[in-house]
Amino acid sequence: MEFFTDLINYPHLTRAAITAMVIGIVSGVVGCLIILRGLSLMGDAISHAVMPGIAVSFFFGANIFVGALISGLLAAAGIGFVNANTRLKRDTSIGIVFTAFLAAGVILLARTESSVSLQSILFGDVLATRTTDMWQSIVIAVVITILVVLFYKQLQITTMDAEIAKAYGFPTRAINYAVLIALAVVTVSAVQTVGVILVVAMLVTPAATAFLLSKKFSTMMWLAALFGMFSSIAGLYFSYTFQLQSGPAIVLVAFSLFVLAFFFSPSQGFIWTQAHKRRERRLIAIHPDSKEQTTL
Repeated sequence: MEFFTDLINYPHLTRAAITAMVIGIVSGVVGCLIILRGLSLMGDAISHAVMPGIAVSFFFGANIFVGALISGLLAAAGIGFVNANTRLKRDTSIGIVFTAFLAAGVILLARTESSVSLQSILFGDVLATRTTDMWQSIVIAVVITILVVLFYKQLQITTMDAEIAKAYGFPTRAINYAVLIALAVVTVSAVQTVGVILVVAMLVTPAATAFLLSKKFSTMMWLAALFGMFSSIAGLYFSYTFQLQSGPAIVLVAFSLFVLAFFFSPSQGFIWTQAHKRRERRLIAIHPDSKEQTTL
C-alpha cells in the first residue's frame, strides 16, 4: 500500500509510473508488428545502436532523444543498405552494423563527461524521468497508436502476407520503412525506462506472450499492450518496494507472464500440447489403425 500512497504524493514516482505504463502499451503494440515480421533482431540492433547518438548528444549538450533517434535510424538504414547490396543475409548485416555502432557508443561515452552514468543508460532509470520525458513518451505513444488505428488494415495484410499485400497494390516497402521508423522511435523512448540492454525485451516479450494466447491480430495487439502496461507498473512496484533496478524488474515481470503463457496457454501451452500428444499416443496404442487413417 505504501507504493500506491507514494504514487500519489511524490511527483517523481507519478511521472515514472505514467511513463512506464505508456511505454509498456506502445511497446506491446509495435512489438506485435516486429515479431510477426521477423524483425526481433532488428529491435535489438537499434536499441544498441542508439549509444553513439546518446554520447554525441551529451558532448554537444543536445537533446538525447534526437541524438539517439538519428543514430538508430542511421543504423537501420545501414543495415538495409548492406543487406540490399551484398549476398549477406539480414541477421549477418544486423550483427555487423549494430556491433560497430555499439563499439563506437562505448568509446564515445567513455570519453564524454556527463552526469548520467553508463549504468543508467544500459539498464535504465525510470525514477529519474523528467516532466518533458513523460510528455514526450505520451506524445509518441498517442501518435503511433493513432497511426496504427488508421493504417490497421494495411499493417495487418503486409504483416501476414507481403505477396498478397503487393497484389492488392499496398506500398509494402513504404509500410516496412514506416514500421522500422516506429520501431526506432519507440526503442529510443523506452531506453530511459529499461535501458539499452533490456529495451528489446519490452518490445518482444509482451508481444510473444500475446502470440501464445491469441491467433487474431487485433486481439494479440490488445493483449500485448495490456501485458506491457502491467509489466511496467508491476516492475516499478517491485523496484520501489524492494530497492531493485527498475529496468530489470520490469523485464522480469514481463518474462514471468511469458512463462505462465508458455505453460498454461489454452491453445499453445506446453502442458496442453503435451497432454494432447499423450492422448494421441494412447489412442494409437489402443487403435493402431487410427494412425494410418490420420495419415491418409
